[in-house]
Amino acid sequence: MSDKPQPATCPAHAPANHPKIKPAKVGILLANLGTPDGTDYWSMRRYLNEFLSDKRVVDYPTWKWQPILQLIILTIRPSKSGAAYKTIWNNEADESPLLTITKQQTAAIKAKMEERYGDDVMVDFCMRYGNPSTKSKVREMTEAGCTKILFFPLYPHYAGATSATANDQFFRALMEEKWQPVARVVEPYFEDPAYIDALAKSVEKAYANADKKPEKLICSYHGVPERYLHEGDPYHCHCQKTTRLLKERLGWDDTQIMTTFQSIFGREEWLKPYTVKEVARLASEEGVKDIAVCAPAFSADCIETLEEINEEIRESFEHAGGEGFTYVPCLNDNPDHIDALSGVIERNLQGWLE
Repeated sequence: MSDKPQPATCPAHAPANHPKIKPAKVGILLANLGTPDGTDYWSMRRYLNEFLSDKRVVDYPTWKWQPILQLIILTIRPSKSGAAYKTIWNNEADESPLLTITKQQTAAIKAKMEERYGDDVMVDFCMRYGNPSTKSKVREMTEAGCTKILFFPLYPHYAGATSATANDQFFRALMEEKWQPVARVVEPYFEDPAYIDALAKSVEKAYANADKKPEKLICSYHGVPERYLHEGDPYHCHCQKTTRLLKERLGWDDTQIMTTFQSIFGREEWLKPYTVKEVARLASEEGVKDIAVCAPAFSADCIETLEEINEEIRESFEHAGGEGFTYVPCLNDNPDHIDALSGVIERNLQGWLE
């Protein structure tokens, strides 16, 4: 997404041969995790190699991790991941749902920002892994005249493996710019009242449309190794607070809602309880027949929600004796979500644009 080009002009009092400069504007760059370009083996391998080679994602020593990654994981996993992506792929647009939804979110936010700030802003998005790359979008913004960039990782909760690595990539891109724009990074918004309210409304809507009212809401967050918590990563605490604020906004008690973690990878201990095991335990040990699952840490539906939650975790619950399974979609481009994100952006633009 690019704005209409504006004519470049020489600065006042500059000599005739001075390079022309485009009118200054503020860039708003949204960032999400990333997506493979296709579901074929090589597209998946390129994507997984970039993702799993990130030291923020897998922090094992290179000498130890890279042989395992290159010789074993990237030989087997691309085909398995590609098969999973095929079950959710947007065949009409030939892209992943995450890419489709991020485009929709960007278009909606762009409309709001342009309505408020006019031609003074440029809104676009990038991916940490895959395309469009962070580097390419920073370059587009600087070439379009953005002397300031607000970088917005679309992760409500801070984690080294999400927010921090997105920021790392943004700063690396800035290092390559001759005229480096002034930069701001949006802080996590896990306790933002508008975000919590949007979450609550999505839950209320899902409950109203369910055939039978769920007995318990599972707030399933993407997992990280447990040691990250002890090393200072606040992700676990951010997730717990979001669940508590959601519970309070819904007017529920502790028996109606709980926090779990999904997408476990590797052999070390990750944050618990694990969603896939906990839903089975609820069905087999506590006799819970109807549950709902939401994914507050994801700003857009993706492989972890559409395939893992709505297929694998659902199957685990039903095989253990569960009956009713309600998946609460991510907030995606829901108007309440767009309003919440736009509010976060506007607060962070204070002092730059009024």
